[in-house]
Amino acid sequence: MAEGGRARRRPGWLAPAVALRRDGVVPDVVAGLTLAALAIPEVLGYARIAGMPVETGLYTMLLPMVVFALLGASRQLVVGADSATAAMLGAGLGALGLAAASPEYVRLAGTTALVVAVLLVLARLVRLGVLANFLSRTVLVGFLTGVGIQVAVGQLPEALGLRPAGGSTPERAWAVVVNLPDVVPIAALTAAAVVGVVLVARRISRRIPGALVAVVAAVAVTAAAGLDAHGLAVLGDVPAGLPGFVLPALGLADVRAVLPVALSMLVVILAQSAATSRAYAARHREVADTDRDVVGLAGANLAAAVTGAFVVNGSPTKTQMVDSAGGRSQLAHLAAAAAAVVAVLTLAPYLSRLPLAALAAVVLLIGVELVDVAGMRRIWEVRRLEFAVAALTTVAVVVLGVETGIVVAVVASIADHLRHSYAPRSSVLAKSAQGHWRSLPVAAGARTVDGLVVHRFGSGLYFANASRLADDVALLVGNGPPVRWYCLDAAAIGDVDYTAGAVLGALLDRLEAARVRFVVSNLVDPVRAQFDQYGLTARIGTDACFDTSGEVLEEFLRTPP
Repeated sequence: MAEGGRARRRPGWLAPAVALRRDGVVPDVVAGLTLAALAIPEVLGYARIAGMPVETGLYTMLLPMVVFALLGASRQLVVGADSATAAMLGAGLGALGLAAASPEYVRLAGTTALVVAVLLVLARLVRLGVLANFLSRTVLVGFLTGVGIQVAVGQLPEALGLRPAGGSTPERAWAVVVNLPDVVPIAALTAAAVVGVVLVARRISRRIPGALVAVVAAVAVTAAAGLDAHGLAVLGDVPAGLPGFVLPALGLADVRAVLPVALSMLVVILAQSAATSRAYAARHREVADTDRDVVGLAGANLAAAVTGAFVVNGSPTKTQMVDSAGGRSQLAHLAAAAAAVVAVLTLAPYLSRLPLAALAAVVLLIGVELVDVAGMRRIWEVRRLEFAVAALTTVAVVVLGVETGIVVAVVASIADHLRHSYAPRSSVLAKSAQGHWRSLPVAAGARTVDGLVVHRFGSGLYFANASRLADDVALLVGNGPPVRWYCLDAAAIGDVDYTAGAVLGALLDRLEAARVRFVVSNLVDPVRAQFDQYGLTARIGTDACFDTSGEVLEEFLRTPP
């Protein structure tokens, strides 16, 4: 723990997250090996989701993971292949009519990673990390739930030995139902066995690499029994050896083709990575540096682009794997990368006998885990309107696709924010019997004291909610006992746009006509400057600007009627 209980900030420019303590080396290495055992089957699945050759999933655990460990700030955040960005890549490049895993597809996947890296650098330079805030937690739950449903449904055909169908997720699900009579029993049994092994392992302990055990068993049984000769489809030849350096497609037409999906990925990467790094930094009483993490993510995606891999992202599930295994620095991730090197050099001959149904089952479970039923239920229990936003996002992803879904997600987040600011929770302030301020509803006849209304408006003033202020004032001043002073308590007002300034000017006219004095309290300096710019201060006089609402009340009580 940091001295004095304060969060720790790490100095230095290179590899701040790999700063070591002697007593932490062994736990970090063990955590890294645990991560490799748990993540290797997953990244093979993510490659399938992305439409890439399976070996490229392993490539995402090599140089990209190392580069983030050296450039990123977070000690905990694991960067690698991720289900959400893999699904977005598969949907985006699939929409271009390219055959999955074809050479052109792989080159454009590299282009996408390169464009994402450039966008992340630009985001860092112009401080666009704020984009991460445009996906609320509610919308992110709905988005990932939709991605999970899409991924799971997409794996059903291979898990059952059926020919994969194209189209939207509902169309694919219907195609599975229609073709159920053609299910290949040995494929379905293989998939069921893999699911069973993984679930039993998770029941015993999350640290048991159930997916790895299941995949190894599927390969061994297939090879020993010759199941591939009895109708069980297998992966086939997998290239051995480390990836070489390759140049992605760099033509202007190629960049234009992948730019929409790259922009969508940018928002998800910023939101997911920032949320994950902040959460684990808070857990370990450290200071999150999301700007520095964006640099690391850019470097990791550049590394992916030139090593034949695909877009990488901060992974909440892999980060939790390392944290629960006792990893406390990026040394754990370097150890996982070293284990991945061994896997790349040795596993190719065995992966060629991996049943497609077994791999599909692993991916299907990844999709099912993304379906956050508990999160959706919690939102339903506490915020019904926000649940509707999350559900809308889920339906958009499932029906319209991931790229359109992310647009809907961002729009839904902004709309949800506007809903709060459009109808803010304003109040009339009054003193309790003990002399403390309390909030009363904005209602006809509400008064701070006879003749005075102190009205606290609950949001910044802008074009969409300025009329709400005017309506509140009309309700308060136009009903009940006469009002001599109206005070706008601006404690919650952080900005007044041009339209709102004009509405305030018109409001002053109406109050003057009604012989009601307008005063204001709790103006922050930027808003005070805006009042000056709009000419409002000159109209009401500097003596009508009070530091606190308590001063307004005292001055009102001293002023004769």
